[in-house]
Amino acid sequence: MYENTTIAAIASGLTDSGIGIIRISGENAIEAGDNLFRSPSGNRILKNVESHTLHYGYIIENDIVIDEVMAVVMKGPRSFTGEDTVEIQCHGGPFVMKRILNAVLGSGVKLAAPGEFTKRAFLNGRIDLSRAEAVMDIIRSQNEYALHSSLNQLKGSLEKKIRDFRDEIIYEIAFIESALDDPEHISLEGYTGKLDHKLEILLDGIGKLLSTADDGRLIQEGVNTVIVGKPNVGKSSLMNFLTEEESAIVTEVAGTTRDALRETVIINGINFNIVDTAGIRHTEDTVEKIGVERAKKLAQDADLILYVIDGSVSLDESDRNILSGLKDKKVIILLNKSDLSGVVTKEDVLDLFREVLPERVSAGKEPVILNISIKNGEGTEEFKNSVSEMFHHGEISVNSEIVITNVRHKEALQEAYDSLKLVRESIAGELPEDFYSIDLMNAYASLGRIIGEEVDDDLVDEIFSKFCMGK
Repeated sequence: MYENTTIAAIASGLTDSGIGIIRISGENAIEAGDNLFRSPSGNRILKNVESHTLHYGYIIENDIVIDEVMAVVMKGPRSFTGEDTVEIQCHGGPFVMKRILNAVLGSGVKLAAPGEFTKRAFLNGRIDLSRAEAVMDIIRSQNEYALHSSLNQLKGSLEKKIRDFRDEIIYEIAFIESALDDPEHISLEGYTGKLDHKLEILLDGIGKLLSTADDGRLIQEGVNTVIVGKPNVGKSSLMNFLTEEESAIVTEVAGTTRDALRETVIINGINFNIVDTAGIRHTEDTVEKIGVERAKKLAQDADLILYVIDGSVSLDESDRNILSGLKDKKVIILLNKSDLSGVVTKEDVLDLFREVLPERVSAGKEPVILNISIKNGEGTEEFKNSVSEMFHHGEISVNSEIVITNVRHKEALQEAYDSLKLVRESIAGELPEDFYSIDLMNAYASLGRIIGEEVDDDLVDEIFSKFCMGK
């Protein structure tokens, strides 16, 4: 499926470090390594050593020693790519790593494209496409949940589940086709009831995977969180508290924040992409007005709203306008400046909330309201716990086996789910059995795209082009 060339790249970070790794893979990998590597006695040895062994020596080009190294030899198919592989472990300076890589490339080896080692592992049948994508997810993971989910996928948990679904579906397709081809020996009498029961089980299984996709997005991408409130209520102070640094300018002058300020923080293992916005109020200042409109737009797209209220100042029309924009959003209302003489109570805020958003109250979606003093830290731990609990539904757990974190996987699962529902509709409508096969095959193909058995070369190239160099 690809040109049978030998490739090489720097597989470690191109920065000062203790160790750097240059990876070579392909039919001439061992020969390329042997051309440069010498044992302490000056001999070429890599062609004759056993697989999966580590050797001390030097990289030498044109009789000049480039570095003191360790060389690992792994013969195919027992390697990551399924091909002969040599990894040179050298000192981790960018110059020396590039120098060794250039020496390898000088022996007729091609520079690897981004993700080409993992792509070869997929094309050589070492891993399926979902596990290949998990490799990049592990590299990009930013919290414990994302890492654990990606590791489970790398171990094949998603692949196994998808193959089980496909086995069940292909069995039914084969049975229907066989019965239609040979009705004298294979009867379809009473079959629709059995098939409908099988479809119910499949839809339940695929539906459970789909139900994890929203949590999966939050695990992988983080919770988009927007801080809103009137000017000078403590929004920027909250941002600085969460980031533990002076990210936002804090002054006594209302309207200091004119544009959105973005930072990412981890609270109890979950990433929160936090945006501090301009204070929402009526203003004639052109620049501030633009900031207010941006704040409202960001709030509309947020997963979570942190609505900060100055508890020492009475509620007014601006608070009413802010509340009216919350509607179906997850929201935590922070009654800030609890260290000062309070003018506004939790009950006051709740009364205004019930007045502005009665439909949420009737639906049992009253907000979390917390007293807090960002200045002296009062209530901040309770706040952090409330924020994280809002996104711990029980499904998000380091013990969860499969969580769908990939948009491509979600789309393929949804297409399979919809196709299986069409089969049930055909059964209910008493349509001929050949109608069942068409939608069953569509579901089978959709699931196959997740593990790479129903994908074209362009999609494969697109997926691996997003990988980093050396992987």
